Amino acid sequence: MKKIKISILSVFIIFSLLGCQTIKQKTDAIVEKENKKLSAFIGKSSQDLKSSLGSPDEDFKNEKGNLVLVYNTKKYGIPCERRFEVNAKLIVIGFVSNGCF
Repeated sequence: MKKIKISILSVFIIFSLLGCQTIKQKTDAIVEKENKKLSAFIGKSSQDLKSSLGSPDEDFKNEKGNLVLVYNTKKYGIPCERRFEVNAKLIVIGFVSNGCF
């Protein structure tokens, strides 16, 4: 009887670990796709960014003096924030994406 319990427990643990690995792989793929999509804006003008994503929800100057454009959305009730850093020449030089998939 003890061997059956150990076997069932072992199978459960293995499936749990495999399930976590599958979720991690899917999440990594989604993040990679998001980064690839947003990387296309690097080196482009802020006008191109605004044409594609619309007007930002917020904008401000960061500590470097660069403009930061913030886009907030929600998908399945999960907030998504994308921040784009724009230099003095109005060229996108970086981005950060949080909670987006």
